[in-house]
Amino acid sequence: MTVSMQYHNLCIDIDYSDLKELGRTGEKVPAIGLGTWGIGGFFEPDHSKDEIWIKIVKKAIELGMWLIDTAEMYGGGHSEEVVGQAISQFDREHIFIITKVRPEKLLKHVDVFSALLKEVKSSLCRLNVKYIDLYLLHWPPRRELGTIMRGMERLVNLGYVRYIGVSNFNIKFLAEARESLSFTDIVADEVEYNLLNRTIEINLLPYAQKEGITIIAYRPLARGELAKNRFLACIGQKYNKTSAQVALNWLICNKRVIAIPKTENEDHLAENANAMGWRLSVSDFLYISTVFH
Repeated sequence: MTVSMQYHNLCIDIDYSDLKELGRTGEKVPAIGLGTWGIGGFFEPDHSKDEIWIKIVKKAIELGMWLIDTAEMYGGGHSEEVVGQAISQFDREHIFIITKVRPEKLLKHVDVFSALLKEVKSSLCRLNVKYIDLYLLHWPPRRELGTIMRGMERLVNLGYVRYIGVSNFNIKFLAEARESLSFTDIVADEVEYNLLNRTIEINLLPYAQKEGITIIAYRPLARGELAKNRFLACIGQKYNKTSAQVALNWLICNKRVIAIPKTENEDHLAENANAMGWRLSVSDFLYISTVFH
């Protein structure tokens, strides 16, 4: 059952299976996955809580959040290692892994593609997988965007990655990146998006919806601020849901938007998972949209 309704540059897209198509690939992924910034450390490896972190990633998969987002810079690569250990007991075909490469890691070298090949192989090794489902360029580069994107496209041909995308790209850089490609397209742009930061609604979100590009919303709870919001808690009482669940559900009501909240708490993980499988009413969606506009 799907209900769609235009509201300015928003579109409510209600699918109670809570699987959403990634780009125009025909492949569906969970509307809410797991972000891993801080899991495995921040900018340096931290092994102090590996057992807890591995348990969290496993639990997320068991709860239906089998889309796991990480990056080579998280924990100096240790985040990928934690994810790799956590997914090892699951059927690889039933896990969707996103990781990212920083442009500065590539631009230090004369041969950008050789550097890119080295980085993707390092990520594959840390993740202990044969392929990456979605490989993102973490930030717009200072130069050589076309060269990098064509290199990422070659990774698809070589079978190292299945799909490519970008992160933290505005509409200008996103369009430029797409123009560089010849036989693939960008399937996703991972950006900050939540009820307290709706800047992408000005032009990026409408563009993505029109062009069939998935928006992956990081910091969907605004670093926990929305989980404490009394207005959202009041709305949630109608659905027997928490303020965090309302904030996440509001996001995934939007066409082509998925969310990747990060938590190291099992109770919060279950709370996030239970933001799926239901939808705000159209009137409540619009009311929340107006209040937070």
